[in-house]
Amino acid sequence: MITRREAYPQRRTDKLVCCKFLRGRHVIENDLEHERRYVGGLYARLDDLQREAEEQLAAVRRLNVGGNHQSRSERDTFARMYEDRIVQLREVTERLAFGRLEIQGDTDEEAPHRYIGRIGLRDEDLQPILLDWRVPQASAFYQATAATPLGTRARRHLISKGRDIVRIEDEIFDAELLSHDSADLQGESALLAALTAQRTGRMSDIVATIQAEQDRIIRSDLKGILVVQGGPGTGKTAVALHRAAYLLYSHRDRLRNSGVLIVGPSRSFLHYIEAVLPSLGETGVVLASVGQLFPGVDATGQDTPAVAIVKGRSGMADLIARAVRSRQRIPQQPQPLMVNGDTVMLDPATIASAIAKARDTRKPHNEARVTFVKSALNQLTRQYAEQLRAQGNSIDESDHSMLREDLRTSHDVRIALNTAWLPLTPAKLVQDLYARPQWLAELTPTWSPEQRALLQRDRSAPFTIDDVPLLDEAADHLGEFDVVDAARKREEKQQRKRDIENAEAAIENMQVGGLVNAKALADNFAEVGVRATTSEKAAADRTWTYGHIVVDEAQELSPMQWRVLLRRCPMRSFTIVGDIAQAAAASASPSWERALRPLLGRQPQADSWRLEELTVNYRTPSQIAAAAEQMAIEHGLPVTPSQAVRDSEWPVTVADDVTDAVRADRAIDSTGTLAVVVPPADVERVFDVLRQSFGSAVALGSADLMTPVTVLTPQESKGLEFDSVVIVEPARIVADLPRGAAALYVAMTRATQRLTLVGELPSVES
Repeated sequence: MITRREAYPQRRTDKLVCCKFLRGRHVIENDLEHERRYVGGLYARLDDLQREAEEQLAAVRRLNVGGNHQSRSERDTFARMYEDRIVQLREVTERLAFGRLEIQGDTDEEAPHRYIGRIGLRDEDLQPILLDWRVPQASAFYQATAATPLGTRARRHLISKGRDIVRIEDEIFDAELLSHDSADLQGESALLAALTAQRTGRMSDIVATIQAEQDRIIRSDLKGILVVQGGPGTGKTAVALHRAAYLLYSHRDRLRNSGVLIVGPSRSFLHYIEAVLPSLGETGVVLASVGQLFPGVDATGQDTPAVAIVKGRSGMADLIARAVRSRQRIPQQPQPLMVNGDTVMLDPATIASAIAKARDTRKPHNEARVTFVKSALNQLTRQYAEQLRAQGNSIDESDHSMLREDLRTSHDVRIALNTAWLPLTPAKLVQDLYARPQWLAELTPTWSPEQRALLQRDRSAPFTIDDVPLLDEAADHLGEFDVVDAARKREEKQQRKRDIENAEAAIENMQVGGLVNAKALADNFAEVGVRATTSEKAAADRTWTYGHIVVDEAQELSPMQWRVLLRRCPMRSFTIVGDIAQAAAASASPSWERALRPLLGRQPQADSWRLEELTVNYRTPSQIAAAAEQMAIEHGLPVTPSQAVRDSEWPVTVADDVTDAVRADRAIDSTGTLAVVVPPADVERVFDVLRQSFGSAVALGSADLMTPVTVLTPQESKGLEFDSVVIVEPARIVADLPRGAAALYVAMTRATQRLTLVGELPSVES
């Protein structure tokens, strides 16, 4: 029920009751001290391992290996191994251990404990003292229930602050552990504590609070296309990130060098989540927004919805292909070419024959041009030689190379060949497509003038997010612009193959198998080179292919954007996360079947992709979830049913003025985060109004999510979450945007505590 707010109720401080159980004479206070000592020992072991790695690194660096190149490379490889280990250990500053499992045994005294944490640790005798959360033995921490305990008797959550355990909470699966004093047991208390915590502008590491349905998805098979559908607040992003960490851990040999690409809807979204994966011990992940998928371009600008629809549809791929092919031109008439004072006639048949040979190679435009030029020059050389002989000159085969060079350096010949087959960059092709209306009209005879007008713009205009797939499509047809550079890259690939073979031999000779792999060792074999991470290598190489791609907010992608991702992962190993009901982009698809066509083809097999659904809403209070779902259903959105697990003490309210709404919200909680979501046309105006009242506490856009009050459009709020959300003129959002109801649904479900509407919700009739 949405009510008009008169005043916020007094905020209540909820305290989660600490669960406890008795075992012999031990009570919760003694258990807390025990856990503090145990976790303190884990941190001591962590510090010891870090010191050992630092000492080993220093010892390796002191080694004198002389001038032998391979010995230097092997030394540097071990140094790199220790450096990576030190970085991993330093990342674990908090929540080293967050849980404990009590396993079924013959007696209470014999029942072993398994401690679960962010990395795995062993003691000096190499006995495990902490299990990495990703190993199979730890799965019961997330999946065990009272009905299906999976061989466990109890699960304990360790709540920490810094390196200290401040609270423990137990969930009991074995009735023998229960006592008369444990009537206040509460399940999922750690999860609720994480969800009610204030938002800080960065996504929290919630590995300790992953629930059973999420854990099953995280650990599912790497192969194929997995679609994770879930409504707002069901933990889709958490599942996506933890799945990336799990796959890197479980399939390290396959993914170590190819990497995992995580694609988000915006740079602000990536900034929001970037702290999560390093905190889980994984750094081999490439984060990119859809505007960063083409090397050298970081697009942030948005096209109008009408333009985005045109650029996003799959037919643009055919247009780009026609545009490239149209730059391979056969002249209409013979052309006179001046060569050393002689006139050589270039016949159209010569160009046609050379173009045919070049196309037969099936190489990209710029690379096939080498064949075109070679064929054309060969034919012109024979023609020129015959012409000179006819003039009484003595010309034999040995003179052909000289004549060919004369032709190659002739100004007229170079112009003629470039006119017939000009080398192109992707940027030049796309810019020409927009800036030359006549050429665009020739390429699109079935388009209306209004459709063509949507693409027209000046060459100097910056590329938008929707231009990135067109640039990538053009690059796929054009190939390398610098043919010499392409040849160098081919030689580098051959050299790397030889380096890996040498590295395998070195590992066998040194008997260090298992400590370092051949590809890592080969990275150091270059005489001169800069050590680059997987992320850096991938960012600089458009042809890089990943072992797996995770796509968040995937419902927003256009068919052309899906084509880019398919080129980045031809093995079709994807985790696709989203909610069709939240598809607010103009070029988004109405169903997963339609959205996945670029990946699967027109007639996909029945088992070509699999769907998992998240059904529990952990983030959104039930009052807000109910209001948002009701609005969405009334507007015909395909809402995925979910069950909100918690209530908020504040009802959804309606206010008359945005300044009053923000002031009332800040009076309740001046430390939480607040988003003011505004129709795009009014963003600047609302920002100016709030700045006058609240000064520097208000930020515009998603660049600075640490500011207490942030003014956003519905699109900018996608994927983010805030303690409170104020939505200005929700009916205008529905009316002004192409998928306005979906945009409003997104905005309404960003709040974890309070939602205020400045203006009434739209009716279906409006």
